[in-house]
This record gives sequence, structure tokens and C-alpha cells, in this order.
Amino acid sequence: MNLTTIDWLIMVVYFAFVLGIGVALKRYMKTSTDFFMAGRSIPAWICGLAFLSANLGAQEVIGMAASGAKYGIATSHFYWIGAIPAMVFVGLFMMPFYYGSRARSVPEYLRLRFDEKTRGFNAISFATMTVFSSGISMYAMAKLIQILHIFDGPFAWLGVPTSWTFHVSIVLSALIVLAYIFLGGLTSAIYNEVLQFFLIVAGFLPLVFLGLKNVGGWTGLKQQLPSAFTHSWQGMGSAQTNPLGVEVFGLMMGLGFVLSFGYWCTDFLVVQRAMAADSMSAARRTPLIAAIPKMVFPVLVILPGMIAIALPNPSTQTVNASTGQVQVLNQEGKGLIPAKVDERTGAPMLDAQGKPILDYDLAIPNMLLHYFPTGLLGLGLTALLASFMSGMAGNVTAFNTVWTYDIYQSYINKKATDEHYLWMGRMATIFGIALSIAAAYAATRFNNIMDFLQLVFAFVNAPLFATFLLGMFSKRTTGHGAFFGLLSGTTAAALHHGLTLPAGATAGIKGGWLGMVHTYPSEMAQNFWTAIWAWCICFAVTILISAVTRPREEKELVGLVYSLTEKPAPEEHLPWYARPLGLGAIVLGVALVLNIIFW
Repeated sequence: MNLTTIDWLIMVVYFAFVLGIGVALKRYMKTSTDFFMAGRSIPAWICGLAFLSANLGAQEVIGMAASGAKYGIATSHFYWIGAIPAMVFVGLFMMPFYYGSRARSVPEYLRLRFDEKTRGFNAISFATMTVFSSGISMYAMAKLIQILHIFDGPFAWLGVPTSWTFHVSIVLSALIVLAYIFLGGLTSAIYNEVLQFFLIVAGFLPLVFLGLKNVGGWTGLKQQLPSAFTHSWQGMGSAQTNPLGVEVFGLMMGLGFVLSFGYWCTDFLVVQRAMAADSMSAARRTPLIAAIPKMVFPVLVILPGMIAIALPNPSTQTVNASTGQVQVLNQEGKGLIPAKVDERTGAPMLDAQGKPILDYDLAIPNMLLHYFPTGLLGLGLTALLASFMSGMAGNVTAFNTVWTYDIYQSYINKKATDEHYLWMGRMATIFGIALSIAAAYAATRFNNIMDFLQLVFAFVNAPLFATFLLGMFSKRTTGHGAFFGLLSGTTAAALHHGLTLPAGATAGIKGGWLGMVHTYPSEMAQNFWTAIWAWCICFAVTILISAVTRPREEKELVGLVYSLTEKPAPEEHLPWYARPLGLGAIVLGVALVLNIIFW
């Protein structure tokens, strides 16, 4: 691909602006609270956009488009039942606990509610998860640069082999994110996330418009795809009659309840944005404000994937509709989705049945190449790069906070000065990014990064949500029950993953490493059931052990358990639709309508 001067200029301006924000904010980073919590001084609407953008990493843009191509409109379940209800719940019921307790992180809330060992377990598992999530964004960005041959020209000029593109891209993306977080901390990440939100909308809206126009609108798209790809609920009566390979119970319990609530209610990456708000009211409205654009994002990220798979079967080459530029495709693919290529041999990768494995992660990059002319291509690429930066920065800022407060300060150096913890936060940023580079290479084993990400969530967030649910709504839940429940839930996830395998997969990172008890129709179905097992085991073990161990005194749980927490004062100064309850009702009503329209 030959980028023109205007394409390069757009990208250079973006990166200069991103780094400039970090440089401008450096002088305000005087304490650890400034660096990790943005001084708790950010308005609600900025926190709301950052809350959404922190989730707009590579998994959202590349992963959801990949899932759109692989599973069709059923991918919208990740939004309308897999996000919106949980975002309303966290705004109405959970934010008062987080913000009111003045905890600096989710693990710290667990220490206040339970004990040190529960906090320690969660801090380690969460830090591990952020490293994997950041690595996935890194992998997706390097893959994009490689497939678009962005560096071919500069590499040729420098005499560097193009085979180094993937590795150089990973290191380069790591250095840019490191620079602006190292300088500006969470504040820098939040303001960059707001910028990235608008860039993503500006970059992908034209892509959807051009793609839909090309295939004859929504009606034309429906005619070119199987019926199951254009209905979100039809065929959910059986795992064998829908692309997701999961039945209604698995979908509602696995995604709609365990994974969804587990992620939005307990993932410190997104909760941290709301906790940076300037008041309790702003903190509660943060996830509700974020839910409004979240509902319409399937248009921007799922539709392009569906269009990519609906286009005519591949020939050896296709032509950019706007520029006439020739794009080479391999013949084993479908639509604009090529077969996944083995990096070592250059040959298409095959599944256990000998069929080519489609590389769904390339849906968005190939759509950009297919439809965008010069200039617009630069904007689209910048939007894509912005999403990767957003995903990496969000996870790295969460990692450096949890590492510094919940691991280093709690177990390694308890009596250091605030200046020392500020220094440690910056060091954590460096080694967190270094670990993410290793995780990026693990992500190369999956053909849909959303599958990989949901597997990570099933191990970490699913059991944690059971712990939170019992801890926040039951005074009887004890620290011993929470700790051993979490341990048992995570172990159950590992056992389930080790004894099951998705259809067509071979034993290894995708499961089956302990034997074979059951085969699922898809990776996503396996992930949903891994989450269900983890949540149920954690829930049951926590109750059983709490029943035989001594609970804490009620006076120690004030502000930490729902029944012992003062309810937020009614916000009479706000109109009904701007109050958390009214805003939540509106959001849920619109989500219900969207489910009915795309039934």
C-alpha cells in the first residue's frame, strides 16, 4: 500500500498531539493521587467518554468487526445485553460503594470489605489480565501495520528487511504509549481517550456509509448473508442453529450476566475512569453517559465485518472502489476475509478438519483498503491506531495503579514517601508495557482476538463478580469465604478450559490440555461456559465457607455493604432525565427497542 503525503501528515499530527498532551500535563503530576487518580477533578461527561473509550481498544474495533464477520449481528449481544444492563447497574448501585469508600482501586475495596489475602489474590490476577489485554492491542496494531505494508517504504530506505515489520511495530507502539503515560499519568490517558473517541467515530462512519452503499444498504446486506447472520435472537433455541454456537441460557447466563456484569462492575480499567470524577453524582452518571454512544457502536464496528464477509468470493486481487488501487487476496478466504497465514511457512493455516482458518481480524484493515481513497485512508488508519493506543493506555494505567497501591505498597514497601510511590508508578508503567509485549506474541495463536479476550475475562472477572455480589449484598460473607471462593472459581475455569475444546481446534492454548470431555461449536461458546462454571463454583464455595466462618461486626461494614450504606441524596436540582435513575431507565428502554428491531 502506498500512503500519500496527506495520509502520513494526518498520522504524524495525531501522534504529535498525543505526545503533546503528556508533555503539557507533566508539570501537574506532583503527587501519586495526581498520577493515578487524575486528582479526582474530571467532569462527568469527560469521564463518561473516557469510560467508553477505555473499552474501545483493539478488542472493540478489530475484535467486534472480526466477530461481526464470524458470528453476524448476534455480536450485538455484546452491547445490548452484554454491556448496557451492567453499565446501568454499576452506575446506580455499585458506584456509591467505590466512590464513597474512597478506595483507590478495586482490589483496595476488597481489602476494606474482606481482608488482605483477598485483595492480594485479586490484585495479582487483575494485573495479569491487564497485561494480556494490553498485549492484545499491541498485537492487533502490529498486525495492522504489517498487513497494510505501512513501513515498507521507510524500511526499504533504511535497508531493514520487511520481515521485521511486526516486531518493530510492537516496540514502536509500546514506546509511544509509554511516553505519554509516563509523563501525564491517568489524566493524560483520559484526555487522549476522549480525543480517540471522536477520531474513531470520524474515521469509521464513512467506512460504514460506503460499505452499505456498495452492498445495497441493510436490505442488500441481508440478501447476501445467511438469515442467521442478520437476526440477533432467531436460532438461539439451540447451540446448533446460530453462528455463536450457544443457546439462550448460555448466552444470557454466560454473557448477559457473568461476563458482562463481571467486566463492567469489577474491572478496574473502566471503574478507574468513573472514580476520577469530581463528585459522587458525576461518578454515578459516568457509566450511564457512556452507555448512550455504546448502544450505537455496533453500527461502527460490527457492520463493517458483516459487509466484509458478504462481498463476493475472493479472487486473487481486488480493486479499491475509489482509487483503483489493486489489493491482493489469497484464494482460500471469503469475501475480504483472507485465510490466516502461518508466519513461519507463509502457507495458509488449517484446522483439525483440514479447512483453511479465516483471519477475521483483518476485516477492518481490508475494508479500509477496499473503500477509502487517499486522505480518508489516513483518517481511517489514524482512527484505528487511536483505538489501539486507547486500549493499551487504559490497561497500562490500571496496571501501574494496582501494582503500586495493591502489591508494592501493601507487600513490598509500606512506609515509603508519596514521591517514591509516584516514581514506582512510572517504573510500573515501563515494566507493564514490557510484559505486554510478551502477551502480544501469545495473541498470535488466535484468529479472532475477541475469543482470546473473553477467555481471559472468564478466568478473572467471572469469579470476581460472584465475590462482589455476595460481598456487597450480604453481611454474612466472610474474608475466608471470598478468598477460597475466588481461588476455587479460578481453578474451575482452568479445569473447564483444560477438559474442553472448540470444534476444529487442537489441544493447547485453546483448551483440551487435560483431556477431552466435551467439544463446543465455537470458541465463544466455550468461553461463555468457562465463565458460567467459574462464577457458579465461586458463588457456592464462598457461601459454604462463609457459613462456617465468623463474619465481621456490622459497624466495620458501614459503607461497604448495601444495607449498611447511606443512599445517595436525591438530585432535585437536576431534571428527571439527567438523574441517574431517569438516565438509566432511558438507556434500558432504548436497548430493549434495539433488541426488538434486530430480533
